[in-house]
Amino acid sequence: MREVRIKDIDENEIDTILAEDINFTGKLSFQKPLMIKGVFKGEIKASSDLYIGLNAVVTARIEANRVSAKGRIEGDVLAYSQIELFASASVVGDLTAPDLIIERGCKYNGRCNMQETRPKQKGKNG
Repeated sequence: MREVRIKDIDENEIDTILAEDINFTGKLSFQKPLMIKGVFKGEIKASSDLYIGLNAVVTARIEANRVSAKGRIEGDVLAYSQIELFASASVVGDLTAPDLIIERGCKYNGRCNMQETRPKQKGKNG
């Protein structure tokens, strides 16, 4: 069996990075790629890609286009296109995405639902 390798992202391609010394609690919403390197607790709802750095700890329900993780996630993850879990990642929560890539060595405990997901469209009234 061939070993899976995920392509690393160049941090210069990411618009916003929450640095390692950031400890943030609340709701996070964004429309351009974002990387978390520190600690985040709350809820993430985005139409773009989310990158979770090696030493990051994210305790949240996550909804994003793509979720690529090297660090720790505690909470359910819904991705519209793909979830990527690097060997260093640790995930406790359910995953929902049409495409899932897990490198050997990743620690994952939860349920996986591989189905097409789409962002909820706002109606005429909001």
